[in-house]
Amino acid sequence: MIKNSDLLPLIQKYNRPGPRYTSYPTAVQFTESYGPSDYAKDLIEIDRQAAKPLSLYVHIPFCEARCAFCACNVIISPEHDVSLKYLDFLQREMDRVTASLRHRRQVAQVHFGGGTPTYQTPVELRALYRAISRQFEILPNAEISIEVDPCVTTDEHLRVLRELGFNRLSMGVQDLTPEVQAAVCRNQSATQTERLFYMARDLGFTSINIDLIYGLPLQRVETFADSIDQVIDMRPDRVALYSFAHLPWLKKNQDQIETAQLPTPEVKLELFVVAMQRFVEAGYRKIGMDHFALPSDDLAMALDERRLYRNFMGYTVRPTDVTLGFGVSSIGETPFSQMQNTKKLSRYYSMLEGGQLATEKGYRLTADDRLRRDVIQSLMCNFFVDLQRVDREYEMNSATYFDAEMTELETMQREGFVKVGEKSIEVTELGQLFVRNVAMIFDAYLKQASDGRPRFSKTV
Repeated sequence: MIKNSDLLPLIQKYNRPGPRYTSYPTAVQFTESYGPSDYAKDLIEIDRQAAKPLSLYVHIPFCEARCAFCACNVIISPEHDVSLKYLDFLQREMDRVTASLRHRRQVAQVHFGGGTPTYQTPVELRALYRAISRQFEILPNAEISIEVDPCVTTDEHLRVLRELGFNRLSMGVQDLTPEVQAAVCRNQSATQTERLFYMARDLGFTSINIDLIYGLPLQRVETFADSIDQVIDMRPDRVALYSFAHLPWLKKNQDQIETAQLPTPEVKLELFVVAMQRFVEAGYRKIGMDHFALPSDDLAMALDERRLYRNFMGYTVRPTDVTLGFGVSSIGETPFSQMQNTKKLSRYYSMLEGGQLATEKGYRLTADDRLRRDVIQSLMCNFFVDLQRVDREYEMNSATYFDAEMTELETMQREGFVKVGEKSIEVTELGQLFVRNVAMIFDAYLKQASDGRPRFSKTV
């Protein structure tokens, strides 16, 4: 186990804003020069290509209340009927997209995100999923997942989801300490969380993930450790451990958080290290930059075989070359483009009513983008880049092409973060904590916003 005293100076040196690389190029590069007509053309093009299975992301933005830490695109509405129109328009959007997809309808991954997807009633979720099933062929071994909030998710929600075929749940927990929850406007007891967790287990959900956040206001090492121990006692298959990014100039709801209550950088480091140590000691494998998984979980087995993949929905073992995003703010990708729907609900409705797709912006990848995306993906997922494979697939000499990057990697190698050979780049155990910094070397676009304020969370 790496000692805290060894980590502190390295984290102080390398802990700077950087992308999480759910995509490359990142969404910061999206522009309005890519719009609905571009997406329509790309849908026709991907239908002509090899009929590989697709991934689907469905964004359900509604929440009854907003947490102060939240950075998601949400709509707060105590009036439930507001969401019914939205569900209707989701089906309209699917109709419009699938009109261009005559041959590519098989699906290997479905994810409902939010917002709070279980804001919708069990009856509404059943109708939505059946609408998707009419448009697409969901494969028998597909990963079908949903984000759930223990505060609003009922036993009936879980029963209906399991009946429909959902096999993965992701539960937002963040921290079970009452004063921390009060500071971020979230009221979720350990009892609520445990009740939902064990109910899901009894119903046969094969994979349950719990989200935790370190760096929240009023967090202390002792109390966060208690929360971690409670999570370990439940034995989730996966845990996502995220660093809180306090960016109130981008997310106005974060103005509610008192800066003075945030942990110091030193305490935030201790929060991270104690969490990492406890999960590893409890038998979890470290996955990518911020996940942990039991050795029996698909993610851990995929890491061993260097076939882990990452997309806008997170780490997965079912790589696809196309993700179709539905709903406000949803993001999708093809082998040659990335796109995002409008974030405004009224605009989403008007675009679909006007006969358009709801695409607001996007980006068309260059050959260089595709190459760098591959390298960054390999680093972020499997901590390894097979340079022989890269040279073969892209018909190039990576040593020459990445001459400047290889020079930068020499510094990372001296720090003990990577081992660079003639045929490979391997991220060490120490370097796995700084894998975003390693990946940033290959990012041709990386820069801060013009106002000097960072647009990304810090790397550790």
